Amino acid sequence: MSIKDLAKTIADRAGTDPSESWTAKLLADPDKAAEKFGEEAVEAIIEATKGDKTRLTSEAADVMYHLLVMCAAHGVTLADIEAELANRTHQSGLAEKASR
Repeated sequence: MSIKDLAKTIADRAGTDPSESWTAKLLADPDKAAEKFGEEAVEAIIEATKGDKTRLTSEAADVMYHLLVMCAAHGVTLADIEAELANRTHQSGLAEKASR
């Protein structure tokens, strides 16, 4: 599944019954979506420090899913994120960081 496919699946779950879909449940509660993203990010960090590629891959997939759900819960689409990334390709990462 591609990131675009994942984003579409998340968008398709919006408005469905939260009692029947974990994604719909998170979309209905933006604070819970943010909390879950944070939990998954910490779990990915822990796995990264352990050096277990398989576990890190699994946690990274969880992070990406929960990031997209959290963003969707706040009206931010994958297209919005891609546009921001495209804007950033016009300067070096060091120059962008210095401009903040």
